Amino acid sequence: MGGILELGFWMLVIATVAFAPLGYFIYMYTSKNGEPFGDTEPHGDSESLVLVWAERLIEIAKAKLAKLQK
Repeated sequence: MGGILELGFWMLVIATVAFAPLGYFIYMYTSKNGEPFGDTEPHGDSESLVLVWAERLIEIAKAKLAKLQK
C-alpha cells in the first residue's frame, strides 16, 4: 500500500513541475488582456541579421537560377 501512495505522490510532483509553465503562461495571458509578454513588436516589423542574410541568400539563388535558365 505504501508503494502505491509513494508512486501517486511522485506522479503528482512530476505533473506539477511539468505543467507549471503552462499554468504560468495562462495566468500571464489572462492577467494582461491577451498579451502574455507585454507590448511586443509583431513578427516581420523588425530587421534582424538572420533575415538580412536569408534575403541575400535567396537573391543569390534566384540570380543563379535565372542564369541557368538562359
